[in-house]
Amino acid sequence: MATDYDELRSDVAESQNTSLQALQSANAPDARSVVRDLDEADGLDGSDSPGGEFVAEELIIAVIPQKEDEFTCYSCFLVRHRSQIAKEKDGHAYCTECEG
Repeated sequence: MATDYDELRSDVAESQNTSLQALQSANAPDARSVVRDLDEADGLDGSDSPGGEFVAEELIIAVIPQKEDEFTCYSCFLVRHRSQIAKEKDGHAYCTECEG
């Protein structure tokens, strides 16, 4: 006798139907009520940050201006030495790594 292995077994089909019926009859909230509850919860705890505490530190960084023998690559925006200019086009310089 030939067996159709693609056919759904009767016990599996029966359990799928009962679980679907159980889900449909469950007292689950609808999508609108869930969104409304989430919006209300967001308004209540606005002072908490999701990543933890905020640290009030002031960063002090000394900005060094670009020197005469340096350029900023128009592709990667890194400051490079003039010896690394591969090409200049329309007044913009490109480094050897971007043109390589």
